[in-house]
Amino acid sequence: MDNILHAKIEEIPKEHNNKHEGYEYYRRRFTPLGFAEQCEVSIYEIPPGNAMCPYHYHVMNEETFYIISGKGLLKTPTGEKEVSAGDILFFPANENGAHKLTNISDTEMLVYLDFGTRNEIEIAFYPDSGKIGVWGKNINKIYKENQNVDYYDGE
Repeated sequence: MDNILHAKIEEIPKEHNNKHEGYEYYRRRFTPLGFAEQCEVSIYEIPPGNAMCPYHYHVMNEETFYIISGKGLLKTPTGEKEVSAGDILFFPANENGAHKLTNISDTEMLVYLDFGTRNEIEIAFYPDSGKIGVWGKNINKIYKENQNVDYYDGE
């Protein structure tokens, strides 16, 4: 059982992130960093009027959300639609999987399970703001797409 995780949701420590207006969440990381090599599982609680992250898509990582409670507005390349408890959502690793989930309730938390693959290095694109994120074991950087440099610049 040492390699098996088992917990009640309320027993998992809750991290709070509120670094930018309109983006606030509580995260319960079920699979601790370094425990799982290929997947991450977290439970997110999003306060009314907020989202966890901006509209984006991944190049390598796929994600699946299961809405536990609350109501959200899901933005995708095909438009926006409401989602609620019992809905399950899959986002492929390409521009067709672009997504943003915002809590549209005035009073209730939006709570969902986020299951995603985890790759050693990952790139995420942010179509609304023209940014690129590069994530990995030793990197966590955001760049503007229009800041191109020559391949040999600085060599």
